[in-house]
Amino acid sequence: MTDDFMSAPHEPGSQWYDHEAGPLVRPYAMTGGRTKSGPDGVRFDLISLVTLTPGAPGTDGDAALGPEHRFMIELCRTETQSVAELAAGADLPVGVVRVLLGDLLELGRVTVSRPVPPAQLPDERILREVIAGLRAL
Repeated sequence: MTDDFMSAPHEPGSQWYDHEAGPLVRPYAMTGGRTKSGPDGVRFDLISLVTLTPGAPGTDGDAALGPEHRFMIELCRTETQSVAELAAGADLPVGVVRVLLGDLLELGRVTVSRPVPPAQLPDERILREVIAGLRAL
């Protein structure tokens, strides 16, 4: 090794100062290195709606819940929110939020309703005809 290699981190502007970045927890630490979100077949679209399960136990004293899980529950406590809104509210990457929601779904703490696929939505032409018919009354 050369002295240039060893001295490079000491040059001005070449160091990374974590204390200036503030508290930092890597996403893989929050999810335990997992990238799979919940039970098989469950897909969390950005517009999927997440609601707290009625009658679900509280968050106090539950060892299965980490601080991020508790925060997700608190965000859902006030109103139903989409996965995208939860990610923005928690200031976390969507992938991390999907894994955390998968955990909460497996524990029975939340329910997820998926958006209606576009193929199952009514045709716009039919809706316009219904509106025209109602106006004619």
